[in-house]
Amino acid sequence: MGTATGSAFDTETLRRGIEGRTPETLLSLYADDAQLRVVDHNSRPSHPTVLRGRDRIAEMLDDVYSRDMTHHLEDCVVQGDRAAFSESCAYADGVRVLSESMITLRDGKIVEQTMIQAWDE
Repeated sequence: MGTATGSAFDTETLRRGIEGRTPETLLSLYADDAQLRVVDHNSRPSHPTVLRGRDRIAEMLDDVYSRDMTHHLEDCVVQGDRAAFSESCAYADGVRVLSESMITLRDGKIVEQTMIQAWDE
């Protein structure tokens, strides 16, 4: 991976943050005014969970990456001011999670992210 041509978004930092389970590394990729919209079994498309600002996003990242699970960045594509990535996760008990994100960038930082996730039940 690496930094995309024509973009300051660093996909290697994304990989290190996800696979290293380091929320502070991931948080460095977000703009101060970033917004993260989450759609899943608990937060339907008509009523998604919306986190506004780095502090709220940091709380979510700290929670997710403190859990006993592995994380893997499967794919990441960056084109101009847009990017998309897939993350697969597995809890110690075998429950698997798949997350797909579409992001909008400004000056190489995430300003908007829509994450759709699903997990074994």
